[in-house]
Amino acid sequence: MNILEIQQLNKSYGNNKALSNVNLSIPSGGIFGVLGPNGAGKTTLIRIINQIIDQDSGEVLFKNQPLKRTHIKNIGYLPEERGLYKKMKVWDQLIYFTRLKGLSSEETKNKVEAWLERLEISHWKHKRIDDLSKGMAQKVQFISAVLHEPELLILDEPFSGFDPVNAELIKNEILSLKEKGVTILLSTHRMESVELLCDEIAMFNKSEKILSGKLKSVKNQFRTNTFELKIKNPDTLNVPATWHCMESGEYHSYHILIEEGKVNELLQQALGIGEIVGFKEILPSMEEIFIQQVKMHENG
Repeated sequence: MNILEIQQLNKSYGNNKALSNVNLSIPSGGIFGVLGPNGAGKTTLIRIINQIIDQDSGEVLFKNQPLKRTHIKNIGYLPEERGLYKKMKVWDQLIYFTRLKGLSSEETKNKVEAWLERLEISHWKHKRIDDLSKGMAQKVQFISAVLHEPELLILDEPFSGFDPVNAELIKNEILSLKEKGVTILLSTHRMESVELLCDEIAMFNKSEKILSGKLKSVKNQFRTNTFELKIKNPDTLNVPATWHCMESGEYHSYHILIEEGKVNELLQQALGIGEIVGFKEILPSMEEIFIQQVKMHENG
């Protein structure tokens, strides 16, 4: 089942189009990446789902029902522009946000304690937000988004401000939430995060959705049939001119364009040149696909 269905969504700010006839289906229980350059329409889409702003036309369905105010308790949101009260203490702030979502006082305290321990900031709970480092404050904001155990968690640049150690901690928490059945909508510019986390993606540019699908299918769509072959101590005199040497020494690495159905022939040929120690297809990275598609859309 799809947790969100977005149908023919349009939004403009004056003469500037933010979303143009956007259709999107977000399945339950996975991590869905929303990608695009600045000004592509990602933030507008997220704000409409969170009911911060209204669309001009089109519809958003949450679990097959038109999106309404009562769905807020089922949604968690980590905005890119963080929204904590700087003079308020960590503990008081988290209790306040969670009570707004309808949790009881006792239930709230237990959940806050548990999350502070999980993110290793229990000793900061009586500090004011403006006494915390940016990374510590980000952890508090993350906790505020997940405390009420939402069915849909929207994360807008969740790794912003984190060092590698804490980014890894947050990544593992995101994966843990996915395992528990939470649907995660992830908006990020970090393509390595997309590669590691996302099951499906949708790419936006200039208000339009320009590409979508399962991550593996999208990458396969842009295959070039290029392979990397690594050979130990090759007979370089017999290496074909069409093999592009990328690394030499004891081990030579070659990039080779292979026609469909010709892989076995290539490997047979390589066996006569030296000991094969590695062979793999080179798939384009999401960063390469992202840049290519945005340029194509802008020039097309």
